[in-house]
Amino acid sequence: MAKYSDIKGFVFDLDGVITDTSVFHSQAWHQVADKVGAPWSKELEDGLKGISRMDSLEMILKAGNLQDNYTDEQKVDLATEKNTNYLKLVDQMTPANILPGIKDFLDEIKNGGYLLSLASASKNAPKVLQKLNLTDYFPKIVDPKTLSKGKPDPEIYVKGAELIDLKPEQCIGVEDAAAGVESINAAGETSIGIGDKQILKDADINFEDTSEMTLANIEAQMN
Repeated sequence: MAKYSDIKGFVFDLDGVITDTSVFHSQAWHQVADKVGAPWSKELEDGLKGISRMDSLEMILKAGNLQDNYTDEQKVDLATEKNTNYLKLVDQMTPANILPGIKDFLDEIKNGGYLLSLASASKNAPKVLQKLNLTDYFPKIVDPKTLSKGKPDPEIYVKGAELIDLKPEQCIGVEDAAAGVESINAAGETSIGIGDKQILKDADINFEDTSEMTLANIEAQMN
């Protein structure tokens, strides 16, 4: 883990960190699972967090041993249907959907002179930020279409640092999913895990929920 004084920027995940769109993702994926006849479980739901759209669909199909029942074209159609249902839910979002403490934390980061980027696997991240009135905080967003591999591969967090012209060791990555924490660590950044310490045991720093995130609390755990 780096020294706090070395940190110059933060690279944020979106779902479960800035807002809880994971609930909307789960609802939309559950609809797809029901449609194809795949069993839905809490384990599957948790496993989909932080995973790309097509990888998520593959996990659902494998849960029902259905991965060979659909052509690539049909899989794209299913993923598109999921996204359409998800966007209907996103359209209802407002700044009230920002998770506790996050707006204050973003203001603290900005006022402290730190740089910010977003490293979300979601292609809808710009739309979500717009609904939350947070677009101005994240002028730099990793485009998932430019990635060759999804989390837990480090590529997305490496690019998140590159977008703000920083080395990985100068950045803190913020995640709520085990795959995301693994991605941050592999990129060489300091990792913050938001949520269950058992699930996010590999995070350098852990907070039970977003309201605990302040620069002072982070500094206390790094020094």
